[in-house]
Order: sequence, then structure tokens, then C-alpha cells
Amino acid sequence: MKYTEKQKTHTSKFISLVLRHQPEAAGIMLDPHGWADVTELLRGMTNAGQPIDMAMLEEIVRTDAKQRYAFNEGHTKIRANQGHSVAVDLELQPVTPPDTLWHGTASRFLDSIMQDGLKPMSRQYVHLSPDIETAKKVGSRHGKPVILQIDTKQMHADGFRFYRAENGVWLTEAVPTAYMKAIKNEA
Repeated sequence: MKYTEKQKTHTSKFISLVLRHQPEAAGIMLDPHGWADVTELLRGMTNAGQPIDMAMLEEIVRTDAKQRYAFNEGHTKIRANQGHSVAVDLELQPVTPPDTLWHGTASRFLDSIMQDGLKPMSRQYVHLSPDIETAKKVGSRHGKPVILQIDTKQMHADGFRFYRAENGVWLTEAVPTAYMKAIKNEA
């Protein structure tokens, strides 16, 4: 069966809600590492008025531009790669980050960030991008974008831990203001 882009987008957003924030929206539970049973997810989504079959789920996972989701090897379990507001252990190992990472935000948040640093807010980690373009896209979702350059080389040297999610998003617990500077946005 062929699905429209609108159907895939709508369904993907619901999957994101379930796997990152509210598993109860589909009547399922996540295991301690964020994995959901695929059969239970499909049934739960259908019962919640979001009908989906395995073919559509596999297509959403395969074609998601942000690579939000991952299957286990047998495609019997699925989880979000990062962005959780529910407590899960993604079993990520600390890794050495590149010297610089980037964070995109909306200009209206800049004063608060420059005063208090970057905090995970409702999520488990602060999300950092490997390049300016990705950070700009992230910041654009929330308004006029501002890009923050993060001195991850110095942060790492000072003992901060970094993790890299399966989809390439870099994660850390917080970024104090001493390690960041706003750069001029040429957009």
C-alpha cells in the first residue's frame, strides 16, 4: 500500500510522541532502554485512531530525514534515537566530540541562554548539531534562528561528557555559557 507524504508525516509525529514522550498515548510501555514491542505499537496506534501497518512503519523509519527511529536487528522492537522526555537509558557510551559543535535556537531565547547556559529543559540531554546548516534548520523551527558555536574541545577537556546518538545528534547534559558564543546568522 502506498502512503501519501501527509499520512507519513502525521503518523511519524504520533510515533515520535509515543516513543519519546507519551507511550501511554498508544497504550504501550517502553522498556528501560526505550524499546517498544513493534506488534504492541502497531496495535496500540490502531486502537488510538492512528492506523498503521508494518509496511508503513518500516517506510517511515527508512525514509525519515532526521533518522528519528531505529529497529532492533529483527525489527521486533523500535525506539527513538534521542529526544526523550521520559527517562530511558539509550546505552550510549561517552565519546570524544569534534572540537566544535553547534546549537540552533530562536532569537527570542538567546538572552536567557546566554545568562543560564543551555539546559535540556524537558528532555534528557541538550542536543548539538555537527554542522551549522543543521543547527540553522533546528533553530528555524522555533522562530528567527540564532546559531551558537560550542567549544566542545574545551568542554571535553574540562570533564564534560558527550554522546552521539545513532542519527548523528550529539548529546550532553548542559552547556555553560563560558563554552558558547552566538555567531552572526547569514540567513
